[in-house]
Amino acid sequence: MIKQIRVVGAVVLRDGLIMCAQRGSNGTLPGLWEFPGGKIEAGETHHQALAREINEELGCSVRVGAEITTTVYEYSFGEVTLTTFYCELVSGEPRTTEHAALTWLQPADLNSIEWAPADIPAVNQIQADFA
Repeated sequence: MIKQIRVVGAVVLRDGLIMCAQRGSNGTLPGLWEFPGGKIEAGETHHQALAREINEELGCSVRVGAEITTTVYEYSFGEVTLTTFYCELVSGEPRTTEHAALTWLQPADLNSIEWAPADIPAVNQIQADFA
């Protein structure tokens, strides 16, 4: 049976730009870009998990807003169900602790970097939302 992994991703907006996070070289999918977030723990809602993960990974706080999309993607290590949400930065300045790099891009420029496969449907939806 394939492992089921439920994760959430934050599409953080600031001044018309979207925060993108590059995965580190020592984990799965090294060097690919993603929306920061992580696994939903037992008893957590999507919103609670996302707020916790952003605080742990980036040292900042976000207000979780509207859902963008849910994507199911089968990787070699398991089937990932990724739900992404628009988020507003509430406090703190995002810093890399688990990611190799952070960058802020215009929605129209999101295709200039190489995304993890599960994040691509969200990229497409964001571009449609901002077209």
